[in-house]
Amino acid sequence: MPVQCSSCSEKRAVLKRPKTGHSLCKECFFWAFEEEIHQTIVSAKLFKTGESVGIAASGGKDSTVLAHVMKVLNERYSYGLELMLLSVDEGITGYRDDSLETVKRNQQQYELPLKIVSYEELYGWTMDAIVKQVGLKNNCTFCGVFRRQALDRGAIMLKVDKICTGHNADDVAETVLMNVLRGDIARLRRCTTISTDSENEGVVPRCKPLKYAYEKEIVLYAYFKKLDYFSTECIYSPNAYRGYARTYLKDLESVRPSSIMDVIHSGENLSVREGVKMPVQGTCSRCGYISSQKLCKACVLLEGLNRGLPKLGIGKHHRFHDKILSQQPLTEEEERKLKAVDF
Repeated sequence: MPVQCSSCSEKRAVLKRPKTGHSLCKECFFWAFEEEIHQTIVSAKLFKTGESVGIAASGGKDSTVLAHVMKVLNERYSYGLELMLLSVDEGITGYRDDSLETVKRNQQQYELPLKIVSYEELYGWTMDAIVKQVGLKNNCTFCGVFRRQALDRGAIMLKVDKICTGHNADDVAETVLMNVLRGDIARLRRCTTISTDSENEGVVPRCKPLKYAYEKEIVLYAYFKKLDYFSTECIYSPNAYRGYARTYLKDLESVRPSSIMDVIHSGENLSVREGVKMPVQGTCSRCGYISSQKLCKACVLLEGLNRGLPKLGIGKHHRFHDKILSQQPLTEEEERKLKAVDF
């Protein structure tokens, strides 16, 4: 027997919300999904009237839904925002080049300006070239660090006031689990924040309007709205550490659907006892980007690539900072360890 929509009681339900368990018709689901994101934006005061906002666009489901919903809400509630799309081309043949075609179609569909920055123009390296040198074990470290900085550089070129990213509830919960497993207290404290404000020059504040949106509901929204998005996973990510946290979280969710929100709330309510030493945020001596060390992670990784020492930026590399800054050569033993790559 057909199930009626539990919201309007008029139309036939087409889905059961993973987040709440409610059976809804398409229109009621669209409204509920959009309104929850609106409430997230309003309650967290993510934007101010007149701001220019760069939407980090990869062509995937999260960023495509984010761009669509931000445009809808901006018009519905008169946020008064100037929206733009910002994409990063990591240089992954057969993956990013195809997804950027989706972003270009999104630009035309949503009538938003688009800026694309590439690893090659910013760093002189593509991910294809990096993987050839470092292998598939630590390649995600390079990509994540470079992309984070590339987004900031692109945002500065666009002169936007904020960047909003498509991180959803599943992403945030996975990050909490990863930081717990790594014992990374500093990142654990800040990974659940919905917006990051920085007074450092060269760093644009970021926010996550989809922070409380379940990944399954984002997929349902994109499917029923018939949005144009790219669904292929990165060819270099099968061994990514995040994948194991994701699998564990999915197992938890199958038993207890509220597990995702439970993990997020646990991270939000975390308190660190007094006396625990935390890293102090400063700036990189070489490029001026935010860093708690003399050199930022991107500069150390780039130095390792350019010197043919791919492991230079992996793990604890602080002891090499003085040598790098003064352009001193490393010892033969140090070079031997840093050249070794586990494929």
